[in-house]
Amino acid sequence: MKARRYQLRKDAVAIIQRGHPWIFREQLSSAAGVFADGAWLRLVDGANQVIGHGIYEAEGAIAIRMLRTGADAPDAAFIRSQLAAALRRRTALAARTDGIRLVHGESDGIPAVVVDRFGDTLVVASYSAGADALARYVACVLASGSAALARADTEPTAGAPRPPTPPTSPPSFANLPPTPPPSFSNVGPTSPLSVPGLQTDAPTAPVDPAHATTPVDRAARIAAIVGPARHVVLRPARRRRGPPVAPRVLRGTPPDIATITEDGMPFAIDLAGGQKTGTYLDLRGLRTAVAALPLAGKSVLNTFAYTGTLGRAAEAAGASAIVQVDQSERALAFAAAHHVTDPARHTFITADVFEWLPNHDGAYDVVIVDPPSMTSRKAQVPGVLAAYRKLYRSAARLVKPGGLVVAACCTSRVEREVFHKTVRAALGERFTRERELPTEADHPVSFPQADYLKISLWRAQ
Repeated sequence: MKARRYQLRKDAVAIIQRGHPWIFREQLSSAAGVFADGAWLRLVDGANQVIGHGIYEAEGAIAIRMLRTGADAPDAAFIRSQLAAALRRRTALAARTDGIRLVHGESDGIPAVVVDRFGDTLVVASYSAGADALARYVACVLASGSAALARADTEPTAGAPRPPTPPTSPPSFANLPPTPPPSFSNVGPTSPLSVPGLQTDAPTAPVDPAHATTPVDRAARIAAIVGPARHVVLRPARRRRGPPVAPRVLRGTPPDIATITEDGMPFAIDLAGGQKTGTYLDLRGLRTAVAALPLAGKSVLNTFAYTGTLGRAAEAAGASAIVQVDQSERALAFAAAHHVTDPARHTFITADVFEWLPNHDGAYDVVIVDPPSMTSRKAQVPGVLAAYRKLYRSAARLVKPGGLVVAACCTSRVEREVFHKTVRAALGERFTRERELPTEADHPVSFPQADYLKISLWRAQ
């Protein structure tokens, strides 16, 4: 299937010219209804000039996700160069941790695809059914080894010109290994996806990026970022209709539980049954911040605790009493099993935080409030802000004088300044914002909707 021609309306053309990676459904004409989910489109303006290529999505608010702007088609070499460029940007981070988001969707030029490294395991996921084929191609490239990416490391990236190429088809993946069951523990090893001439076990010694000039050096640099990649898992997007599509093992025998370290602190990852790809790598900076707090002998309330990685950071900082609340009994059991050194310091409560927190009495030195994303719809934002106000009003009354509220929001529809104003109003005059944590380097922000995670620390008087 070759890329199909589609003429955009003027407002959609303007969006692409402004550099935004999405075209919304209301900006399409009825002619787009003939395209299948995942179709690759050659996008033209009213003068029949090609202005870019994108992937069509049959359902949802986002109708087209841009692959490449300009007349040149996004061929396989272009995708590999985008992937290599994304990996280069993680060079410094790879020296601190082996838990890294190697690809962050549109912000890395590979729309609707994320790749998370957990030690020697890579999890490749798409969050749009239309991008499943692209995710599978990325997974196959990563499973093939670092040599192909080392060659791509010298190819032009998104902003650089390339010779014109004809419209291309999405890669074929007819020979992928069979789908495994949800638990990986009983999955036998699959044959590596071999590509002639590509090595699958590149050296892992770090290479100074400034001196990575030869193919061998570039392969070593990429291998240090990607890791050994002994196991590669593909997680297709959730379907709006029909049964879920199970993950596929493309390489190795992935463990049910992986282990990573962040600045020397170990964490366990629930690969078989965890949220998203297994854990929240975007909270790395908050874990580091909590671990650095002077918490010796102090108390911490960690709400929406999930698998307790922030509780582990609080224990490492010396906290003597850590209360962790989450509605998932399974997640808290995982936390107790893997993120507790001294059980006497920890209390686990299974409850709906939205109901539990307003009715809870206590006094804490630190209260962490990190709820899940609440909506993707603009019309629901007022109700979401009301929920945030209720949460932070409840948190404020539990904080001791001189204590902290950690306020987090991962709802992309809530803008950064709106969230800060909402928290300020909910906490009241007793609190001042002490600091705001920056976005993690492996979660770059290249357009407004990518600025989803906001984290700030508020000090009580």
